[in-house]
Amino acid sequence: MASPSPQTPPNPEALANARIMTTLPTIDHQEALALVAKQHWAELRSQLARWPEPEIADLLIELTPAEQVVVFRLLPRSLSSEVFAHLEGDEQNDLLGQLNSEETRQLLANLSPDDRTQLFEELPGLATQKLLNLLSPEDLREARQLLGYPEESVGRLMTPDYVAVRPEWTIGQALEHIRSRGRDSETVNIIYITDAQWHFVDAVELRRFILHPPDETVSQIVDENHVVLSAFDDREEAVQALRRYDLPALPVVDSQGVMLGIVTFDDLLDVADEEATEDFHKGAAMTPLKTSYPDAKIYELVKKRAPWLVTLIFVNIFSGAVIAAFEDTIAAVVSLVFFMPLLIGSSGNAGAQASTLMVRALAMGEVELRDWGRLFSKELLVSGLLGLFMSIVVAVLAFVRVGPEVALIVALTMFIVVMVGSLIGTLMPFILSRFGMDPATASGPLITSLADIAGVVIYFSLATWLLGLW
Repeated sequence: MASPSPQTPPNPEALANARIMTTLPTIDHQEALALVAKQHWAELRSQLARWPEPEIADLLIELTPAEQVVVFRLLPRSLSSEVFAHLEGDEQNDLLGQLNSEETRQLLANLSPDDRTQLFEELPGLATQKLLNLLSPEDLREARQLLGYPEESVGRLMTPDYVAVRPEWTIGQALEHIRSRGRDSETVNIIYITDAQWHFVDAVELRRFILHPPDETVSQIVDENHVVLSAFDDREEAVQALRRYDLPALPVVDSQGVMLGIVTFDDLLDVADEEATEDFHKGAAMTPLKTSYPDAKIYELVKKRAPWLVTLIFVNIFSGAVIAAFEDTIAAVVSLVFFMPLLIGSSGNAGAQASTLMVRALAMGEVELRDWGRLFSKELLVSGLLGLFMSIVVAVLAFVRVGPEVALIVALTMFIVVMVGSLIGTLMPFILSRFGMDPATASGPLITSLADIAGVVIYFSLATWLLGLW
């Protein structure tokens, strides 16, 4: 009897992709828009019930204000609050303006505490006060507590909806408590252990409760090895902690160690996106936008960009003043002007590269202020090698076009300005951090302008000295 031929085991990645393809709902925005146009509300409601919340939010954005409110009212209350949380601040404000008081009250009651706090943060003060008046007494106390923490702190992000058990309980008692309270929790992947006074003890994965015998006590699976956040910590610290320890949620405590709530990975992912966008804006020498670019008003865009541009005008005036001071040198050897854009541009580019690396390393927590000396020495070597390579290239070009005298000036200048620009770009983020400023401000146009000024001074000073010797 022939033995069965061995079969190649299926590729796990292929199986995962197959499962994703078979479980994703069919999403057709054009079909949904057609149902809205025909006012086939029952069919549309049935279709939207199978859509993920972000897709429904995207559909609402495509509708007119009148259509938005009709479609939003079609959604079940629990689903509508999740969809609302995926809208941008301006979109949320516009939609709230079309709902009546009872609809708004129900929506606010169904929002999670952290999403509700984020909504209140982004609305004007008067609008926030009106919405606070619609909350139940319990939700109002909760909202005021969260809004009482500093802006951009962990306290504004946390939610008090979590499951906590006592260390003296048995595993069986704890699991029964998790079943009864887990539905109201933001997550049950992690179970928090607190004493009778709600002091944080530990955080334990749910699977450890499941895998241990029910007659064991919770204290037997506690290792008291877990990271916690203060409610007053900056939210960027929470992002770094989540990234470093690879946890789905982090507990938040007060100064006495009493557990106040948790912050979850989905909220911190939103924070990471906002912080990255803010750094991009600062790196381009503009005040960060609070809304997306398509939603920003023209006046707001001008107001955010103009101050830095005007400031850089006065910074760049120094370059013109330096050039004017070396008028005699330029008149003697006009060919020096040919290489000025090349040299100044190389200095600015080297500085921008170095500052980008330092700003990113500081933002990711890879380096600290005390590391500046080590990184300065490292960049000194790197920039020296870069400057040497670039000086050889530019010397050949200058020799062919002008001659040996100018070639020597250009080569020496290139070597020096690349080093100086790189070192400015390396040190400036640390200097700004030392004085409590955001190091992201040190990237882009600011570093380029400072390196340009240094490049002009070095170029014409070196040219004047060498030409005087000759």
